[in-house]
Amino acid sequence: MSLFNARAAATLKRPRPAGAAAAARNGKPFLGLIDSNLVNDPVDYEFDGAVARSHAFAAWTWMVRDVAPDLIDLEVGGDDPAAVQALDAVLPELLTRARTALAEAGGSREAERRLMVQLGGEEVFARLPMVLQALRSRALLDKAQSFGRALNGLTDDAALVAALQSMPLQDHATTALLMQAAVGQVTNPTRLVAAVLRIAGAPTESAIEHAGLAPVIDAVLAHAQSQIPVLAQMGPFADVDLICQAIDRFHRLVRSVNGFVEFARNGRRAMILAALTKSVSERVEPRVRDVGPDVNKALRRAREGADRFDPDLLLSALNGVYILASVRDARDSLALNAVFDQTWAQVGEALENHIPRNLDVLRQHPDDAATQQRLDAAIKMAEVRFNADYADVLRRARDAAERRT
Repeated sequence: MSLFNARAAATLKRPRPAGAAAAARNGKPFLGLIDSNLVNDPVDYEFDGAVARSHAFAAWTWMVRDVAPDLIDLEVGGDDPAAVQALDAVLPELLTRARTALAEAGGSREAERRLMVQLGGEEVFARLPMVLQALRSRALLDKAQSFGRALNGLTDDAALVAALQSMPLQDHATTALLMQAAVGQVTNPTRLVAAVLRIAGAPTESAIEHAGLAPVIDAVLAHAQSQIPVLAQMGPFADVDLICQAIDRFHRLVRSVNGFVEFARNGRRAMILAALTKSVSERVEPRVRDVGPDVNKALRRAREGADRFDPDLLLSALNGVYILASVRDARDSLALNAVFDQTWAQVGEALENHIPRNLDVLRQHPDDAATQQRLDAAIKMAEVRFNADYADVLRRARDAAERRT
């Protein structure tokens, strides 16, 4: 029994499922060993060093099912440190078998076709060498992440340049993997790109490539692209905090290269940057357009009959205001100026109209729960749309209205 199987069996004594089913039970390809280099699907533009999560999962399933079913037992999940350590111990043998299978596929068109079918398609087959390279470099990937986190604490630009120059830049594939892992940990990519330009001696693509630092720019673009799928969430169960974080992260990444790096006209990176900006803007624009109408509907009392309070609509309006604030902070990296300005003005006008009306109702009916909840949400919106001082004034007015008898 392999080391991996021995540890798994000692921890969990159950029949082992089929390889594909076992892989599917674990949400992390390779038990998280190369998570630092995985990017969210769909991936429209591929970069060296970045591996689509679906491609990694397909390669992992292939290895579990076809390459080494005797070495890998996934009854123990990836959250078990012993399982991760055991997998790491058998990876050299696993990689040897995978490389052998890949070499055999290169010997004939029929063998190549069979491997493509096993992997699930030509795209996965094409990215398999990058997956294997990432697994071979797994120890370096951990160091690269630590390097990225360490950069956040460097306040001296000269020290940042020296740290970047200490990275191994001789092998392009390895450098791409390391930079992908490192950039994911950098909170302010602008400082990192500034250090790249300082080392390159010029802001042009050719100068950056000559310095061996083009993988940094590619990693920035890859991480920016990885934010787009997060924005596809729709409906009442969408994670608004995650959406706002994705907008902010996209802005930080795009801002680090846009206006600082002189991309070649009609070059691949310039085209990708424009396409990513367009894609994010198209996904965010409908949300921005809906904020104004949602705020009006959520804060408006029924003109006739019983007051019908819709908590879901109120939550949607409040979430929309938070997204609108994120767009405001990221507008330099988006193509949404016109629709943002219009919606920003609409929300301000709606709050100025509805808050006094709800305060008047609350003064007349201090125990009106629906009005209280509308005002609570409206004050939170006002804090985002205007400022905290204005929100404090409104809170005092609300409290005074509730004390009236």
